[in-house]
Amino acid sequence: MTYRDKARGCLLGLAAGDALGAPAENLPPSEIRRRWGRLTEIEGGGTDDTEYAIFAASLLVRHGHALTSADVARAYRQEIIPRVTGPMRGAGFSELGTVEALRRGLEPPLTGLVHSHGWSDGLAMRAAPYGVFCPGDPAEAARLVEQDGLVSGSGEGILGGRAVAGAVAAAMGGASPQDVVRAALSVIPADSWTARNVVRACATLPATIMGPKTDAAGEIALVEALHEAVVVRHYPWTDIAPEAVALALAAVLAGDGDVEASVTFGVSLGRDADTIGAIAGAIAGAMRGEGGVPERWAARIGPVTGKCLPVVAGRHVLDVADELAGGL
Repeated sequence: MTYRDKARGCLLGLAAGDALGAPAENLPPSEIRRRWGRLTEIEGGGTDDTEYAIFAASLLVRHGHALTSADVARAYRQEIIPRVTGPMRGAGFSELGTVEALRRGLEPPLTGLVHSHGWSDGLAMRAAPYGVFCPGDPAEAARLVEQDGLVSGSGEGILGGRAVAGAVAAAMGGASPQDVVRAALSVIPADSWTARNVVRACATLPATIMGPKTDAAGEIALVEALHEAVVVRHYPWTDIAPEAVALALAAVLAGDGDVEASVTFGVSLGRDADTIGAIAGAIAGAMRGEGGVPERWAARIGPVTGKCLPVVAGRHVLDVADELAGGL
């Protein structure tokens, strides 16, 4: 499998997971089961997850390993903020807070500290391109994605992005699902909320891991166990990086790296379902390549509309993956 094929699989898997999970965002697993049984077919387009991933990839194409938080802030000011003429439809809390901070003249890291949503999964959702750009080098992928994260997040939000970038970098280098999880943990502190959640989530799997004979009751039990392990039930919002990253990595393990199995299970967990699906799809897609993404899903992925980020309107994730692959 070529590097280009893995890059295309990664970003196509991200877009497919994002689109599949979009209608299930913020729903509990019980409601997802009531509406769809198991959500397996893409109904519409993706969200800000895919658009921000494309924007992040464009930064890497321009700046490569020299990317700094100042470069990212400058790109926000020149390419995102001037085109925001109304609501940023679908944008997350951390990104909205960042835009306001930049408008006020603040610079990173203050732009990621001044609002109260630094822990969000906004960086984790767009971290995959950094892993694509650093195949087999989780530490460098984590270093680069942190430069992006300093503009919009802080603390656990940045650690979530580092974990995803490290996982994708390992997957791009041929790692197994278990080694992908180890790579994610290797680039974040062991005593962090994110690391503890990843360990707890993955520890629920050995006795109940999914397989072709897993029945509905077994899957429901696994979903409940994962929620018990990591979900912050009393908090009103679901875009929590330590939660989404842990659930996505658990989904990749549960699906043994198969794109469809990993993504559909990740989406079935509810909560921030589009981001969980996008992360799981990116990691599994990097492992299995473009051919590992179901053809019926790939056929539903078109150029993004720019509904959140007009600057990326008309871009297709496969073209973006080719640009990343050509930069190495």
